[in-house]
Amino acid sequence: MSEQRPTGWPGDPVEPPTIEAIEAAARCLEGTIVRTPLLPLVSHEGNTGIYLKPETLQPVGSFKVRGVGNWALSLSEAAAAKGLSTTSAGNTAQAVGFMARELGVPSRSLVPETLHDGKRRAIEAYGTELVSVSMTDLMIYMFDEGWRQEPYCYLNPWGEPLMISGHGTIGLEIHQDLPDIDSVFVPVGGGALLSGVAAALKALKPSVRVYAVQAEVNSALSAAFDAGGPVWIEWHDTLVEGASTPVITHNMYPMLRKLIDEVVLVSESEVKAAMRRLALNDKLVTEGAGAAGLAAALKVPISQRGSSVCVVSGGSVDPVLLAEMFTTR
Repeated sequence: MSEQRPTGWPGDPVEPPTIEAIEAAARCLEGTIVRTPLLPLVSHEGNTGIYLKPETLQPVGSFKVRGVGNWALSLSEAAAAKGLSTTSAGNTAQAVGFMARELGVPSRSLVPETLHDGKRRAIEAYGTELVSVSMTDLMIYMFDEGWRQEPYCYLNPWGEPLMISGHGTIGLEIHQDLPDIDSVFVPVGGGALLSGVAAALKALKPSVRVYAVQAEVNSALSAAFDAGGPVWIEWHDTLVEGASTPVITHNMYPMLRKLIDEVVLVSESEVKAAMRRLALNDKLVTEGAGAAGLAAALKVPISQRGSSVCVVSGGSVDPVLLAEMFTTR
């Protein structure tokens, strides 16, 4: 990929949220989000030491409502009245649409042209206007600041501090429910979810091991770690489309490098098996990104990971794909 392509926004690297900012987000989100439980993974082989944090139970079916909600509810009345906009692989746009409806304002989002019909319909159900572009054009729109021409109030879907703090409430809840946690597995797209969860857990229990999870076919994170900084990768279609981007931004890279202990890559077949297992055994319907954490945890020996939590990030799966999973292997 061209080295001339921008790899982030102007400005300094994003700092991890403080535990005080995350606790403030938790108070802000009371009455808007669901405090999701920790569920032990159903297993016929005995104790796996794996717990699930099912963010599929949120109003929009994903964790995104935490970060988007904290950002939207913190806007001034005048700013919110302009409407809300973002750039999204699907779930952020749903959360923006949900919060815009709650606030009684319009919403808009750029989305990749590969967005499946299930997610598209779910977003449009909130009255959100969608503009489809290639994944590369979507990135360039963000980094070249095309969003500054937006008439609406724009949400940076990765580096907005209030959004990262909102996502951090997941880590806060995990520690409250499982103080003896040893490790957490979190899918990584732009990095806001992992940054928030890891910042909370590292503040509350510094020994917690943070595993970042990406698809083998699209690991911009591994490429960045190998190169010592952001690089563009060739983007491929994947079951983990909700946590796949062609680049990790230079704004987010230092924070991710600081918070992540290890990257685990998962294959398409491993993700599909995890999706099937969650649906059949745990009665949790997930998208690929939502099952990626479990797929990764099952690859790491319990002697290494200890008591683990997998963030089941979202459930916006294509109905056609879901049906195929139960008829093919």
